Amino acid sequence: MTSTSSLPGLAAPAGEPPLIARGGARFWRVNFALFLGSFATFAVLYCVQPLMPGFASGFSISPAAASLSLSAATGVLAVAMAFAGTVSDVLGRKAVMTASLAAAAATTLAAGFSPDWTTLIALRALTGLALSGVPAVAMAYLAEEMDRSAIGLAMGLYIAGNTLGGMAGRLGSAAVADVGGWRAAFGIVGLVSLGCACVFAFALPRERRLPPKTRPAALLPAIRMHFSDPGLRYLFALGFLLMGVMVTTYNYIGFRLAQPPFSLSQSAIGFVFSIYLVGAVSSAVMGELAGRYGRRRVIGVAIVLMPIGALLTLPESLALTIFGVGVLTAGFFGGHSIASSWVGLRAETAKAQASALYLFFYYAGSTLAGSFGGWVYARNGWPGVAAFVGALSVLALLVAMKLARVPPPAHLRAS
Repeated sequence: MTSTSSLPGLAAPAGEPPLIARGGARFWRVNFALFLGSFATFAVLYCVQPLMPGFASGFSISPAAASLSLSAATGVLAVAMAFAGTVSDVLGRKAVMTASLAAAAATTLAAGFSPDWTTLIALRALTGLALSGVPAVAMAYLAEEMDRSAIGLAMGLYIAGNTLGGMAGRLGSAAVADVGGWRAAFGIVGLVSLGCACVFAFALPRERRLPPKTRPAALLPAIRMHFSDPGLRYLFALGFLLMGVMVTTYNYIGFRLAQPPFSLSQSAIGFVFSIYLVGAVSSAVMGELAGRYGRRRVIGVAIVLMPIGALLTLPESLALTIFGVGVLTAGFFGGHSIASSWVGLRAETAKAQASALYLFFYYAGSTLAGSFGGWVYARNGWPGVAAFVGALSVLALLVAMKLARVPPPAHLRAS
């Protein structure tokens, strides 16, 4: 039986450290550190997206092959995160996240010296392995340390760091590549990420509410337990679909904008990724609304924006295309911030493993849908990609409607 100390939103028994309340100094210190960690994670992960057209021409490869610069990282990341939570149970949440950020910065710096495409892809795969110790562990840290009334805003701020990091990585790498080439782009992103890792190590308080040590042999029972919960199954499916839509859109929008009638330069295409600022606002706002009006209501509102955004990208109008990508981006980050915080609340025990499973499907969606989108683009151009992401968005909305009808587990009803 789970003790009351493990239940989000309940006061800790005598002798246990209190949950972090919203608005205090420790609340903002934790959120500042995790914001920097998520910023560095997503800058490193997604800095390659605006470089893909340049990879395709420079290495004489197809758009689908160029997308391996991202898919290799997210594919390894998806698998490795299944074990990251268990490792952090043993070594500590902060220690694992700090080491992961430093290692990812190192592999990114090394990627700038790649002699060929194969070496670059191998280093990107190692980057994915290094980053596996951040996302799921950060989600578990928040679920364990934050009061239930604070976790919606905290997760929204964490996702905002994802948003700004992804935007800065894309925008910065495109601008630097226009001047100094892709090698210089990797160097700048790697150095910035290394700086974030150093500040993170000093700023993040060590976890106080230590989880029970999880033996590796206990991983499979934990996975079976989480899959026995229909609510968590739907949340895992949402992670796959939402990320599949987002990565497919951003992988191939650069190819479309580089061609007539738009014919944008690489730096101009990179500037388009400033649309990610919409996601920074959306994740925080949707997280706050979900805490106020209920996750079941707000997540559907967020997801319905995604197929609308896909439709708006179809006319050959630059303004409308950018607006459509912005609408889709707002829907994605709103839906993801709600779903990711919901996982930590719904899982009664083994929260790190539940978060890791959500992110496994999240990055599996990035890898599989992102790569398949290249095949669709090669055969049907951007209209085919828009139809593909629109169909995934509608499927995500249907899953969210199913999720809304699943009753909360007993520990949340009791709280």
